[in-house]
Amino acid sequence: MQTQVKYQTETRVVSFGDRQIRINSHTPILPPKERERRKREAEQRLFDVFSKYANIPN
Repeated sequence: MQTQVKYQTETRVVSFGDRQIRINSHTPILPPKERERRKREAEQRLFDVFSKYANIPN
């Protein structure tokens, strides 16, 4: 059984030319260990993508 993930919502209004645009950011509220695990996973995937296209000699 999975638990329902709760989210923290942040709303900002930014100017774009003569228009006002509302930006809603939703961030999951996670336990510290889970947040750190997901952060490491995202960093590793980004590293894999960037290293694939970088001119780094092996």
